[in-house]
Amino acid sequence: MGFFCYNREVEKGIIMKIVVLNGSPRTMGNTRRLLEEFRKGVEENTEATLEFIDLGEKSILPCEACNACGQTGRCKHKDNSNELMPLITEADMIVFGTPVYWWGITAQMKLLIDKFYTWHNLSYKVPNKKIGVITVGGAAVGDEQYDLISSQFRCISNFLKWEIVFDKSYSAYNIGDIEKNENALMECKNLYKSI
Repeated sequence: MGFFCYNREVEKGIIMKIVVLNGSPRTMGNTRRLLEEFRKGVEENTEATLEFIDLGEKSILPCEACNACGQTGRCKHKDNSNELMPLITEADMIVFGTPVYWWGITAQMKLLIDKFYTWHNLSYKVPNKKIGVITVGGAAVGDEQYDLISSQFRCISNFLKWEIVFDKSYSAYNIGDIEKNENALMECKNLYKSI
């Protein structure tokens, strides 16, 4: 067995569940490439199960604040959020990957996060999840755009009582630019050590 941070849980027969959310509309872009490195590190070095979801391939309609989820536990829309929410609810860790769009996360990512209202509205006792964030933008690392996204995830995590175990930002503008950054690829592959 490879390196795994949850040896106590493994000994008990409990395997960590990880959901990776690719918020990029590109299935072959820089964000997905870094998330794939994270997946590779997890699969090669842990016993965790990992579900990889490309949000750009899902149909998620905007939250209408209708509060139907408060009555049924499901969004009234017959969209993919109703199949994704149970996966996210049951996960021990969620990794959010997003490119920067106008100083923020992508619409694809925001549409799903807005459905998190279901948890709060139904007062679900969501376990203390671990959170990872990987952000890719065109500006140099250290730019305000990365701080804005980090701040949003900190607020979400504080509200839901989740723990951010990594929050990484990378600069890559054109498709394939991240391939030139071997340190970024290696760092994402080794992020399994944070789980």
